[in-house]
Amino acid sequence: MSTFASQNVSKRNMKMTKYKLGELVEVTRGASLSGQFYAEEGKLIRLTLGNFNMNGGGFKENTSKTDLYYTGIVKDEFILNEGDIITPLTEQSLGLLGTTARIPDSGKYIQSQDVALVKCKEGLLDPNFCYYLISSSIVRQQLSAGAQQTKIRHPSPDKTKDSTVWVPELEVQKSIGRILSDIDEKIALNRQINDNLEAMAKQLYDYWFVQFDFPNEEGKPYKSSGGAMVWNEKLKREIPEGWYAENICKIANILSGGTPSKAVDEYWNNGTIPFFGPTDCNGSVFQIKTADHITQKGLEHSASSLFEEGIVIITARGSIGKLVIVGTPMAMNQSCYALQSKEGEYEYLYFLTTQLIDCLKAKGSGSVFKSIIASDIEHSTLCIATENVVSDFCKKVKPLFEKLKANTIEIAELTKQRDELLPLLMNGQASVNYHLSAFICSTIPLQIHFFIII
Repeated sequence: MSTFASQNVSKRNMKMTKYKLGELVEVTRGASLSGQFYAEEGKLIRLTLGNFNMNGGGFKENTSKTDLYYTGIVKDEFILNEGDIITPLTEQSLGLLGTTARIPDSGKYIQSQDVALVKCKEGLLDPNFCYYLISSSIVRQQLSAGAQQTKIRHPSPDKTKDSTVWVPELEVQKSIGRILSDIDEKIALNRQINDNLEAMAKQLYDYWFVQFDFPNEEGKPYKSSGGAMVWNEKLKREIPEGWYAENICKIANILSGGTPSKAVDEYWNNGTIPFFGPTDCNGSVFQIKTADHITQKGLEHSASSLFEEGIVIITARGSIGKLVIVGTPMAMNQSCYALQSKEGEYEYLYFLTTQLIDCLKAKGSGSVFKSIIASDIEHSTLCIATENVVSDFCKKVKPLFEKLKANTIEIAELTKQRDELLPLLMNGQASVNYHLSAFICSTIPLQIHFFIII
């Protein structure tokens, strides 16, 4: 278990009662929405499967589509409220069934037909407990087995309600629900802090390298204070004197990946080396965890190197153009490229690579990429700053990136703790002695005591 938790052994029994889920909750399908009313702006947003976070569960804003607003008439019953629990009724990606999310705002989201609304029957099931019960392996396995066995599987609300569950008394439910919710709230807080930290670093980058108002020798904004600007023919614009137009290979080496044979067990079984692929991207700046792991022999028989911390990975196929910074040594598959800073200053390289992605999108006139190849990177011209300005920038933002990384590691630890606790709590193998210490900006650790029942 995580260092956040301490264990004590208890021989007392927890009373568990057997139910069909339908005895405890109402499960209803959402509205059938006509595509003619889909829009890129409006007041109401239609929920899709893209609103479920498969990496740890929870709600996420769908950024994969632009036509998410709905301008047609919708019954009030399909406009959801803050805290409402939803779960998918379609499995487009393996593992999606049983994922749960809570609606973050009232009067903003429309329940579509691919989304089920789950309402607890008062006095029987605690909403927090319900949220985790549905996402537990006990229910997920039943949903998977009961879904229509097509390429894209569709469990019905009735199939969901037919799931067999064992639940403790209401007060115990509330205690379990609180402890798991507190872990998730701490994870959400860390993510919010990280979003703010990244935004701060990005704002400074734009100020220095897009607006060209980096500090001059007197500490004043360069361009705004009359710093010398020179026309660059390659970029078709003025840039600071001494800066130049070049591809990103001027400051970084391009490295590639590769996958060891899946047919050789010793390359994969009991592997401890994280193995990155595009589907591992979860919106974090730093990549700490991966779904797959390979062995040392697997690494030796792949085209990938073991990439050190600070290397920037860009996804080239699948989810195109996503960026992460390696947070722990890992290998990667052939659907990615790695950019290694020649000066070891990855902070500038990370944001410069975001400009590279924008450049590639502009070349494609906004079209969706099928892939990125090495020549795309090598033939894209960017504005490269002088070494002294880059060094000064990296010194400024390094503390922000260090905090970003620390928070990401803590998120991974808390997620592991929650995922270990969840099946134990849901099947009655553990009970909790609930206590959450107050904390300010994560400076005071979460204290959790639980008892393994034997």
